Amino acid sequence: MSNDQWTMDIGHWTLDIGDWRLDILMIALARKYRPKTFSDLIVQDHVAAALRGAVAQGRVAHGYLFAGPRGVGKTTAARILAMALNCEQRSAAGEPCGACDSCRRIWTGAANLDVVELDAASNRGVDDARDLRERPMYAASTEAGSKVYIVDEAHMLTREAWNALLKILEEPPARVVFVFATTEPQKIANTAAPILSRLQRFDFRRIGPHAIVARLKAVAQAERLQVEDDALHLIAKSANGGMRDALSLLDQVLSFGEGPVTAARVREVLGLIPDELYGEMLRAIVERDPGAVFPLIEGLLEAGADLGEFVNGAGETLRALLLVGVGGQPEGLTEGLMALVREYAPQLPPADIVRLLTILGESEERLSRSANQRLLVELLLLRWAMLDRTVELSEVIDAIKGGTPAPPRAAPSPPSQSPPLYSPPSSSPPPSSPPPYSPAGQKLEPILENVRAAWPNIVAEARAKTPLLGSLLSEAEAIAVEGRIVTIRPGNAGHSEGLERQRDTIGQPFGRFISEAPRVKIAGADASGGGKSPAPERMTEERAIAERLKSLRAKDPTLSAAVDALDLELLD
Repeated sequence: MSNDQWTMDIGHWTLDIGDWRLDILMIALARKYRPKTFSDLIVQDHVAAALRGAVAQGRVAHGYLFAGPRGVGKTTAARILAMALNCEQRSAAGEPCGACDSCRRIWTGAANLDVVELDAASNRGVDDARDLRERPMYAASTEAGSKVYIVDEAHMLTREAWNALLKILEEPPARVVFVFATTEPQKIANTAAPILSRLQRFDFRRIGPHAIVARLKAVAQAERLQVEDDALHLIAKSANGGMRDALSLLDQVLSFGEGPVTAARVREVLGLIPDELYGEMLRAIVERDPGAVFPLIEGLLEAGADLGEFVNGAGETLRALLLVGVGGQPEGLTEGLMALVREYAPQLPPADIVRLLTILGESEERLSRSANQRLLVELLLLRWAMLDRTVELSEVIDAIKGGTPAPPRAAPSPPSQSPPLYSPPSSSPPPSSPPPYSPAGQKLEPILENVRAAWPNIVAEARAKTPLLGSLLSEAEAIAVEGRIVTIRPGNAGHSEGLERQRDTIGQPFGRFISEAPRVKIAGADASGGGKSPAPERMTEERAIAERLKSLRAKDPTLSAAVDALDLELLD
């Protein structure tokens, strides 16, 4: 038959025999490679072991609730349980053979007298529940078999439907098993809480990227497909923990064309963001180039990319950078994205990445409900690109002590005419005390005008002895002098306690400039006005942090000089 030939396409087999052409449709990969035994279930070992043991020991419950994300094996596990209960050649360990007529009919979803599958989304009413309640009254078709009712999307059942099933779930007929599968068990708890106490619940886990990639490799090998590792990682990432979704995505990519399955092909079919765009984003952040944001977003929109998908990918990229920065190893990344992470991780300290992710977290809610996502994404990237970098305090202090010149701050007057804001400390010791107030060095009479005139010198003298005291006095003022008593009003109510504790120490600086060293009184009221004391300010968390940072600067003159010279922002 020289004119007869076979040709194969991924979606179907084509057989040409003379003038006849026969197309044989192929089974979808998600159906073809559906597990047939408990041992084939991926990641759900805790469920497989419990169900296998129950079948082997004859301790199968009358009702089960399988809860978990979609595509992780809930309905498959229910079918395997039904196969095991009705298998003619079941092993002693409780595994179905998968080859007998009963197993094949259940696995394929064909009509079976003893296994009934219902979709609660379309059979959710009380009449449907009553029908389901009456069916189990009939015995199984075989003496050793069991009737199994699998109800998918069980959270869609109404409260009335659950009430109709309550009695039979409490006292079911012999050899009748109900299996309810749901992705939203909380809805069942809200609608029919009494039902949960009559069912054994099994929570199915999401399938990790490594397990998905390993399964996809096995399928590709069985199908004799050439698939790049990066392509498998992209599919596993897009599947979001669902094995069924991963196999369906692989089917979708295969139907796109012939030849090896590459990462570029997967991105094109699934509409994923190229790694190069995340590289442009990282470059704009590292180089603090806000001008690169707008061409980047414009390119995304021109390519028809989803901005929400881009933001999600940006968050994952920053997370990978953070993980590398703290000594970890990210998983599930393509080779291209991993190369970008290794390149930019040394240039972004973990503290900065945390700040970037914090900004992202603040923006996500607005992005999800905004009608103008483009503007919000642009603002997000601009904030990232314009974010100031954090500097370790120890590095700044070491640089100052080592004599490293600090960059000058911009000033309205020319630099040649303005005095330096900071100069490195010289080797000569600082003067022991500030110069006296009066040119002749004579002490002044203890009156309010003289005290106020000498106040800057008094503050400087106090700062030389105790930096914290000098800081408190710098915000205070003298408001009255009565005899030898000088009344001082604190800068705010929070300083009163600190000044009161050092009241005796405050009098010493006064003695250098005021004759007859006075006693100091801390005002609790506006003495000059005779009114009531101002209400104390509410101590908020922000105010407490500000006070701590101010105190830190007061205690360490070197730190204070570094902050002023380099225009730094102290973080608590």
